[in-house]
Amino acid sequence: MTNEIRNAEILFIYDAKLTNPNGDPDDENRPRMDPFTRRALVSDVRLKRYLRDYWIDRGYDVWVRTREDGSHVDATVREQDLRKIYEQETGQQQRQKGGTRSDEEYRQWFLSRLVDVRLFGATLTIKGSKGARGLSEQYTGPVQFNWGYSLHPVELNPSNSITSTFAGRSGEKGEYGTIGKDWRLLYALIAFWGHVAKQRARLTGMTASDLDVLEDGLLHALASEATTRSKIGQTPRLYLRVDWKDRTPSFGDPRDGLRLLPAHEDLPVERWRSIEEFVLDLQPLVERLARYREQIAAIRYWRHDELNLRGEDALLELPNVTRIAG
Repeated sequence: MTNEIRNAEILFIYDAKLTNPNGDPDDENRPRMDPFTRRALVSDVRLKRYLRDYWIDRGYDVWVRTREDGSHVDATVREQDLRKIYEQETGQQQRQKGGTRSDEEYRQWFLSRLVDVRLFGATLTIKGSKGARGLSEQYTGPVQFNWGYSLHPVELNPSNSITSTFAGRSGEKGEYGTIGKDWRLLYALIAFWGHVAKQRARLTGMTASDLDVLEDGLLHALASEATTRSKIGQTPRLYLRVDWKDRTPSFGDPRDGLRLLPAHEDLPVERWRSIEEFVLDLQPLVERLARYREQIAAIRYWRHDELNLRGEDALLELPNVTRIAG
Protein backbone atom coordinates (compact mmCIF):
# COMPACT_ATOMS: atom_id res chain seq x y z
CA MET A 1 0.00 0.00 0.00
CA THR A 2 1.08 3.60 -0.58
CA ASN A 3 2.29 5.60 2.41
CA GLU A 4 0.29 8.62 1.27
CA ILE A 5 -2.99 9.39 3.05
CA ARG A 6 -5.79 10.30 0.67
CA ASN A 7 -9.42 11.25 1.02
CA ALA A 8 -11.39 8.04 0.69
CA GLU A 9 -14.79 6.35 0.94
CA ILE A 10 -15.29 3.03 2.73
CA LEU A 11 -18.12 0.57 2.20
CA PHE A 12 -18.32 -2.22 4.79
CA ILE A 13 -21.07 -4.84 4.72
CA TYR A 14 -21.72 -7.70 7.12
CA ASP A 15 -24.67 -9.88 7.96
CA ALA A 16 -26.38 -10.74 11.23
CA LYS A 17 -28.24 -14.02 11.60
CA LEU A 18 -30.43 -14.76 14.63
CA THR A 19 -28.62 -12.14 16.65
CA ASN A 20 -29.05 -8.66 18.11
CA PRO A 21 -26.49 -6.45 16.32
CA ASN A 22 -27.26 -3.29 18.32
CA GLY A 23 -29.79 -3.35 21.14
CA ASP A 24 -31.54 -0.22 22.40
CA PRO A 25 -31.26 -0.09 26.22
CA ASP A 26 -34.27 2.26 26.36
CA ASP A 27 -36.50 -0.27 24.61
CA GLU A 28 -35.98 -3.63 26.34
CA ASN A 29 -32.75 -4.01 24.35
CA ARG A 30 -34.69 -4.54 21.12
CA PRO A 31 -32.52 -4.32 17.99
CA ARG A 32 -32.48 -0.74 16.77
CA MET A 33 -34.78 -0.29 13.80
CA ASP A 34 -36.30 2.38 11.57
CA PRO A 35 -40.02 2.01 12.39
CA PHE A 36 -41.13 3.19 8.93
CA THR A 37 -38.82 1.22 6.63
CA ARG A 38 -38.32 -1.73 9.02
CA ARG A 39 -34.60 -1.58 8.36
CA ALA A 40 -32.17 -2.51 11.11
CA LEU A 41 -29.91 0.26 12.43
CA VAL A 42 -26.45 -0.06 13.96
CA SER A 43 -24.60 2.89 15.48
CA ASP A 44 -21.03 3.77 14.60
CA VAL A 45 -20.28 3.51 18.34
CA ARG A 46 -21.18 -0.19 18.27
CA LEU A 47 -18.89 -0.81 15.28
CA LYS A 48 -16.01 1.09 16.90
CA ARG A 49 -16.36 -0.92 20.10
CA TYR A 50 -15.79 -4.15 18.16
CA LEU A 51 -12.73 -2.59 16.57
CA ARG A 52 -11.28 -1.30 19.83
CA ASP A 53 -11.77 -4.63 21.61
CA TYR A 54 -10.09 -6.39 18.69
CA TRP A 55 -7.14 -3.98 18.71
CA ILE A 56 -6.66 -4.46 22.45
CA ASP A 57 -6.50 -8.22 21.88
CA ARG A 58 -3.90 -7.58 19.16
CA GLY A 59 -1.68 -5.61 21.53
CA TYR A 60 -2.65 -2.04 20.59
CA ASP A 61 -3.59 0.57 23.15
CA VAL A 62 -6.81 2.60 22.83
CA TRP A 63 -8.25 5.61 24.59
CA VAL A 64 -11.88 4.45 24.95
CA ARG A 65 -12.01 1.32 27.05
CA THR A 66 -14.90 -0.62 28.52
CA ARG A 67 -15.16 -2.80 31.59
CA GLU A 68 -16.58 -6.32 31.62
CA ASP A 69 -20.02 -4.94 32.54
CA GLY A 70 -20.02 -2.72 29.41
CA SER A 71 -19.46 0.59 31.22
CA HIS A 72 -16.81 3.00 29.99
CA VAL A 73 -13.64 3.72 31.94
CA ASP A 74 -13.78 7.29 33.26
CA ALA A 75 -11.72 9.68 31.12
CA THR A 76 -9.93 11.20 34.11
CA VAL A 77 -8.94 7.79 35.45
CA ARG A 78 -7.82 6.70 31.99
CA GLU A 79 -5.65 9.78 31.47
CA GLN A 80 -4.08 9.42 34.89
CA ASP A 81 -3.15 5.82 34.08
CA LEU A 82 -1.64 6.93 30.77
CA ARG A 83 0.31 9.68 32.49
CA LYS A 84 1.88 7.12 34.83
CA ILE A 85 2.84 4.94 31.85
CA TYR A 86 4.34 7.99 30.14
CA GLU A 87 6.44 8.83 33.19
CA GLN A 88 7.59 5.21 33.49
CA GLU A 89 8.53 4.97 29.82
CA THR A 90 10.25 8.33 29.53
CA GLY A 91 11.58 8.74 33.06
CA GLN A 92 10.21 12.26 33.29
CA GLN A 93 7.15 13.94 34.69
CA GLN A 94 5.09 16.39 32.69
CA ARG A 95 6.06 19.98 33.22
CA GLN A 96 3.42 22.25 34.64
CA LYS A 97 3.07 25.74 33.19
CA GLY A 98 0.54 28.01 34.79
CA GLY A 99 -1.41 25.05 36.13
CA THR A 100 -1.94 23.61 32.61
CA ARG A 101 -0.27 20.53 31.19
CA SER A 102 1.39 21.97 28.12
CA ASP A 103 4.14 19.46 27.57
CA GLU A 104 4.13 18.92 23.80
CA GLU A 105 6.16 15.76 24.21
CA TYR A 106 3.34 14.24 26.25
CA ARG A 107 0.73 15.21 23.66
CA GLN A 108 2.77 13.63 20.89
CA TRP A 109 3.30 10.52 23.01
CA PHE A 110 -0.45 10.40 23.71
CA LEU A 111 -1.29 10.44 19.99
CA SER A 112 1.46 8.01 19.03
CA ARG A 113 0.26 5.49 21.61
CA LEU A 114 -3.52 5.45 20.98
CA VAL A 115 -4.57 4.09 17.60
CA ASP A 116 -8.26 4.89 18.10
CA VAL A 117 -7.51 8.58 18.72
CA ARG A 118 -5.41 8.79 15.56
CA LEU A 119 -8.25 7.21 13.57
CA PHE A 120 -11.48 8.34 15.27
CA GLY A 121 -10.41 11.32 17.35
CA ALA A 122 -11.31 12.10 20.95
CA THR A 123 -12.70 14.83 23.15
CA LEU A 124 -10.58 15.22 26.27
CA THR A 125 -11.91 17.13 29.24
CA ILE A 126 -9.91 15.75 32.12
CA LYS A 127 -9.57 16.97 35.67
CA GLY A 128 -6.09 17.86 36.76
CA SER A 129 -4.46 16.75 39.98
CA LYS A 130 -3.60 19.02 42.91
CA GLY A 131 -5.50 22.00 41.54
CA ALA A 132 -4.17 21.80 37.98
CA ARG A 133 -6.69 22.52 35.22
CA GLY A 134 -5.92 19.29 33.42
CA LEU A 135 -5.98 18.41 29.75
CA SER A 136 -8.79 19.87 27.65
CA GLU A 137 -8.72 19.61 23.89
CA GLN A 138 -10.43 17.94 20.98
CA TYR A 139 -9.12 15.80 18.14
CA THR A 140 -11.52 15.36 15.23
CA GLY A 141 -10.95 11.93 13.77
CA PRO A 142 -9.88 11.56 10.12
CA VAL A 143 -12.09 8.44 9.86
CA GLN A 144 -15.81 8.90 10.43
CA PHE A 145 -18.54 6.28 10.03
CA ASN A 146 -22.20 7.00 9.48
CA TRP A 147 -24.76 4.74 11.15
CA GLY A 148 -25.11 1.39 9.44
CA TYR A 149 -28.44 0.12 8.19
CA SER A 150 -29.76 -3.07 6.62
CA LEU A 151 -30.19 -3.06 2.85
CA HIS A 152 -33.65 -4.62 3.22
CA PRO A 153 -36.56 -4.71 5.69
CA VAL A 154 -35.98 -7.10 8.58
CA GLU A 155 -38.10 -9.15 10.93
CA LEU A 156 -37.77 -9.65 14.66
CA ASN A 157 -37.83 -13.09 16.12
CA PRO A 158 -40.62 -13.10 18.75
CA SER A 159 -38.89 -12.38 22.04
CA ASN A 160 -38.51 -15.10 24.61
CA SER A 161 -38.22 -14.29 28.28
CA ILE A 162 -34.90 -15.46 29.66
CA THR A 163 -34.21 -16.20 33.30
CA SER A 164 -30.90 -16.18 35.12
CA THR A 165 -30.97 -18.17 38.35
CA PHE A 166 -28.38 -17.98 41.09
CA ALA A 167 -27.92 -19.79 44.35
CA GLY A 168 -28.80 -17.83 47.48
CA ARG A 169 -26.11 -15.93 49.33
CA SER A 170 -24.10 -17.67 52.01
CA GLY A 171 -26.34 -18.61 54.92
CA GLU A 172 -29.53 -18.22 52.88
CA LYS A 173 -31.76 -20.92 51.48
CA GLY A 174 -33.26 -21.09 48.00
CA GLU A 175 -32.45 -19.32 44.75
CA TYR A 176 -33.00 -15.93 43.19
CA GLY A 177 -32.88 -14.70 39.60
CA THR A 178 -33.63 -12.06 36.99
CA ILE A 179 -35.94 -12.09 33.97
CA GLY A 180 -35.20 -10.31 30.71
CA LYS A 181 -36.11 -10.29 27.02
CA ASP A 182 -34.14 -11.98 24.28
CA TRP A 183 -34.73 -9.95 21.09
CA ARG A 184 -33.07 -11.04 17.84
CA LEU A 185 -33.22 -10.29 14.14
CA LEU A 186 -33.94 -13.27 11.93
CA TYR A 187 -31.56 -11.97 9.25
CA ALA A 188 -30.04 -8.64 8.19
CA LEU A 189 -27.42 -7.54 5.68
CA ILE A 190 -26.00 -4.35 7.20
CA ALA A 191 -23.94 -1.71 5.36
CA PHE A 192 -21.73 1.07 6.78
CA TRP A 193 -20.32 4.12 5.02
CA GLY A 194 -17.01 5.52 6.23
CA HIS A 195 -15.05 8.56 5.07
CA VAL A 196 -11.33 9.32 5.39
CA ALA A 197 -10.20 12.97 5.47
CA LYS A 198 -6.48 13.47 4.81
CA GLN A 199 -6.41 17.02 6.22
CA ARG A 200 -7.53 15.81 9.66
CA ALA A 201 -5.02 12.93 9.48
CA ARG A 202 -2.24 15.50 9.76
CA LEU A 203 -3.65 16.75 13.06
CA THR A 204 -3.90 13.35 14.76
CA GLY A 205 -0.82 11.81 13.16
CA MET A 206 -2.77 9.04 11.42
CA THR A 207 -0.60 7.03 9.04
CA ALA A 208 -1.14 4.60 6.18
CA SER A 209 -0.23 1.86 8.65
CA ASP A 210 -3.18 2.96 10.80
CA LEU A 211 -5.47 2.47 7.82
CA ASP A 212 -4.02 -1.04 7.50
CA VAL A 213 -4.95 -1.62 11.15
CA LEU A 214 -8.47 -0.33 10.48
CA GLU A 215 -8.85 -2.55 7.42
CA ASP A 216 -7.66 -5.60 9.33
CA GLY A 217 -10.12 -4.81 12.12
CA LEU A 218 -13.09 -4.48 9.78
CA LEU A 219 -12.31 -7.84 8.21
CA HIS A 220 -11.64 -9.75 11.43
CA ALA A 221 -13.09 -8.02 14.52
CA LEU A 222 -16.58 -9.53 14.22
CA ALA A 223 -15.26 -13.09 14.21
CA SER A 224 -13.08 -12.32 17.21
CA GLU A 225 -15.25 -10.00 19.32
CA ALA A 226 -18.93 -10.56 18.39
CA THR A 227 -19.00 -13.76 20.40
CA THR A 228 -21.34 -13.09 23.31
CA ARG A 229 -24.69 -14.88 23.47
CA SER A 230 -26.61 -11.98 21.90
CA LYS A 231 -23.94 -11.01 19.34
CA ILE A 232 -22.68 -14.26 17.84
CA GLY A 233 -23.89 -14.76 14.29
CA GLN A 234 -22.28 -11.76 12.51
CA THR A 235 -19.96 -12.21 9.53
CA PRO A 236 -18.15 -9.66 7.31
CA ARG A 237 -19.23 -10.01 3.67
CA LEU A 238 -17.77 -7.11 1.66
CA TYR A 239 -15.20 -4.33 2.04
CA LEU A 240 -14.44 -1.59 -0.47
CA ARG A 241 -12.22 1.47 -0.10
CA VAL A 242 -11.95 4.09 -2.83
CA ASP A 243 -8.99 6.49 -2.56
CA TRP A 244 -9.39 9.77 -4.43
CA LYS A 245 -6.50 11.46 -6.23
CA ASP A 246 -7.06 15.00 -5.03
CA ARG A 247 -10.06 16.50 -3.30
CA THR A 248 -13.12 14.37 -2.71
CA PRO A 249 -15.63 14.59 -5.57
CA SER A 250 -19.36 14.91 -4.93
CA PHE A 251 -19.70 11.15 -4.79
CA GLY A 252 -21.78 10.75 -1.65
CA ASP A 253 -22.88 7.59 0.14
CA PRO A 254 -21.63 4.42 -1.64
CA ARG A 255 -24.66 2.56 -0.27
CA ASP A 256 -27.00 4.60 -2.46
CA GLY A 257 -28.26 2.44 -5.31
CA LEU A 258 -27.10 -0.89 -3.91
CA ARG A 259 -29.77 -3.48 -4.61
CA LEU A 260 -30.58 -6.94 -3.31
CA LEU A 261 -32.09 -9.31 -5.85
CA PRO A 262 -33.83 -12.53 -4.79
CA ALA A 263 -31.87 -15.64 -5.68
CA HIS A 264 -35.18 -17.52 -5.90
CA GLU A 265 -38.09 -15.67 -7.46
CA ASP A 266 -40.63 -17.37 -5.25
CA LEU A 267 -38.90 -16.27 -2.01
CA PRO A 268 -39.87 -12.71 -0.94
CA VAL A 269 -37.50 -10.55 1.09
CA GLU A 270 -39.38 -11.08 4.34
CA ARG A 271 -38.55 -14.79 4.07
CA TRP A 272 -34.79 -14.33 3.68
CA ARG A 273 -32.86 -16.11 6.43
CA SER A 274 -29.37 -16.58 4.94
CA ILE A 275 -26.86 -15.25 2.45
CA GLU A 276 -27.79 -17.89 -0.14
CA GLU A 277 -31.22 -16.32 -0.71
CA PHE A 278 -30.21 -13.07 -2.47
CA VAL A 279 -27.72 -11.48 -4.88
CA LEU A 280 -26.03 -8.19 -4.01
CA ASP A 281 -26.17 -6.02 -7.13
CA LEU A 282 -23.05 -3.80 -7.26
CA GLN A 283 -23.72 -2.61 -10.80
CA PRO A 284 -25.28 0.75 -9.82
CA LEU A 285 -22.28 1.50 -7.57
CA VAL A 286 -19.82 0.47 -10.28
CA GLU A 287 -21.55 2.76 -12.78
CA ARG A 288 -21.28 5.66 -10.33
CA LEU A 289 -17.57 4.93 -9.78
CA ALA A 290 -16.99 4.74 -13.53
CA ARG A 291 -18.20 8.33 -13.89
CA TYR A 292 -15.40 9.38 -11.52
CA ARG A 293 -12.74 7.02 -12.85
CA GLU A 294 -10.30 9.87 -13.65
CA GLN A 295 -10.36 10.90 -10.01
CA ILE A 296 -9.78 7.43 -8.56
CA ALA A 297 -6.26 6.83 -7.22
CA ALA A 298 -6.84 3.27 -5.98
CA ILE A 299 -9.53 0.81 -4.94
CA ARG A 300 -9.12 -1.91 -2.33
CA TYR A 301 -11.70 -4.68 -2.49
CA TRP A 302 -12.58 -7.85 -0.58
CA ARG A 303 -15.61 -10.10 -0.55
CA HIS A 304 -16.61 -13.25 1.28
CA ASP A 305 -16.65 -16.25 -1.04
CA GLU A 306 -20.25 -17.08 -0.03
CA LEU A 307 -21.60 -13.70 -1.15
CA ASN A 308 -23.41 -13.79 -4.50
CA LEU A 309 -22.57 -10.66 -6.50
CA ARG A 310 -23.64 -9.00 -9.71
CA GLY A 311 -21.26 -6.48 -11.26
CA GLU A 312 -17.99 -7.77 -9.79
CA ASP A 313 -16.29 -8.16 -13.19
CA ALA A 314 -17.07 -4.54 -14.04
CA LEU A 315 -15.74 -3.43 -10.65
CA LEU A 316 -12.44 -5.21 -11.24
CA GLU A 317 -12.07 -3.36 -14.56
CA LEU A 318 -11.98 0.02 -12.81
CA PRO A 319 -8.53 1.66 -12.47
CA ASN A 320 -6.01 0.50 -9.86
CA VAL A 321 -8.17 -2.14 -8.17
CA THR A 322 -6.45 -4.42 -5.66
CA ARG A 323 -8.36 -7.48 -4.54
CA ILE A 324 -7.16 -8.27 -1.05
CA ALA A 325 -7.11 -11.53 0.85
CA GLY A 326 -9.22 -11.90 3.97
